[in-house]
Amino acid sequence: MKNRYLYLLILIFGLLAGNVPAIPAGISEEEGKSHDTGEEFDAASFIMEHVADSHEWHILTKKDGTHLAVYLPVILYDRESGLHLFSSRKIAHGHSYRGFAVAHEGEYAGKIIKVDEHGHHDGSRPPLDFSITKAVFGMLVAAVILLWLMLALARTYKKSGITAPKGFQGVLEPIILFIRDDIAVPNIGEHKHAKFMPYLLTVFFFILINNLLGLIPFFPFGANVTGNVNVTFVLALFTFLITQFSANKSHWRHVFAAPGVPFWLLPIMIPIEIIGLFSKPFALMIRLFANITAGHIIILSLVTLIFIFKTVLVAPVSIFFVLFMDCIELLVAFLQAYVFTLLSALFIGMAVAEPEHH
Repeated sequence: MKNRYLYLLILIFGLLAGNVPAIPAGISEEEGKSHDTGEEFDAASFIMEHVADSHEWHILTKKDGTHLAVYLPVILYDRESGLHLFSSRKIAHGHSYRGFAVAHEGEYAGKIIKVDEHGHHDGSRPPLDFSITKAVFGMLVAAVILLWLMLALARTYKKSGITAPKGFQGVLEPIILFIRDDIAVPNIGEHKHAKFMPYLLTVFFFILINNLLGLIPFFPFGANVTGNVNVTFVLALFTFLITQFSANKSHWRHVFAAPGVPFWLLPIMIPIEIIGLFSKPFALMIRLFANITAGHIIILSLVTLIFIFKTVLVAPVSIFFVLFMDCIELLVAFLQAYVFTLLSALFIGMAVAEPEHH
């Protein structure tokens, strides 16, 4: 009976945390055995399993050892055998299918690799993986919601013209005006900001929607999209490319021939300036990834306190701090979308700014 209460509590905490946690395989029938033998609960593995991306939406493991999960499609291209399309159920929980399996350790841990008839890695490089993972599915859901909101807003303006905002339009319009008047115009300029507004609006709402969806506890939400470094890398790369391709001659002059710098200092300054071009988007990538991931890790750490201390007496304290962290995460969801958009506008503005003439 005590074990059943623990299952229920961890599921409730997962709902509060915005991630429906998969109850680890060691906490079902094996859970009682591990307690009897004194084996400790591995909190680190449990936390990282739920923060990382995966090919399935694992919800829980039943007491009989069966798993309740939403299995996503696996799309692989192998240079030898061609294209493969199948459900991730086929390779879940250590199984192999068509010579493919998920590596659980080593250099390719977490990736799909080719295996031999005994289930061992055959030594070749992993196939090209175009699978729909949790992060990819979460991005698709966010993209659909974003398109629906923006197209609905555009239709409203098209029908009624410029009128006082009504309904949900009244929520979106102040945010759009805020991004234009307090982010784009001050950092890019009155005459150049309009060119970059579509990107700034897209990146702001895309990050915000994914942050908010990560706080919703049930499928198809709850994916840790913006806590995936691959996603934040691509977003930062977009900002980097837009910044460099929009840069004017003054920007490049400051990189390769900074005005007022002695000629003999240029061999030192040029590498520093070039490093600065890449350090800015790198900071964007790490800031968003680290802040979102840290929030999920803290919340899951509070959940695992029950298993670490092996008592439900910790539950009231955990519930209080989980609720507190959820409120903080809600604030962080908006804050990180704002910071990423603000810094993107700042970097673009620095690249397109015209030199002042006195």
